[in-house]
Amino acid sequence: MKICVTSTGATLDAPIDSRFGRCPFFMIVDPETMEYEAISNSSANASSGAGIQASQTIVNTGVDVVITGNVGPNAVQTLGAANIPIVTGADGSVNDAIEQYKSGKLQQTKS
Repeated sequence: MKICVTSTGATLDAPIDSRFGRCPFFMIVDPETMEYEAISNSSANASSGAGIQASQTIVNTGVDVVITGNVGPNAVQTLGAANIPIVTGADGSVNDAIEQYKSGKLQQTKS
């Protein structure tokens, strides 16, 4: 399984970023091993369409779930079309978000 967490930095200790399309980094984490890859969000500074561009980046990584805060309707549609659930309500660091997800404390959004 691979989980994407929107992040302000490129480490597991970095705070999560509640902005999906405009977050600086996508942290792709294996929740079993906690191995991760930091992907710079090239659409963070886009003048428009950041959510769609970010969604396409995430779809291409093959993640199973996205943990974030605010997701626009176009990003929700793009991720939904790829059957990637969106989970919200996490706080703290990327590591905290993974632990909250693993313990069932986060809820999938309704699209």
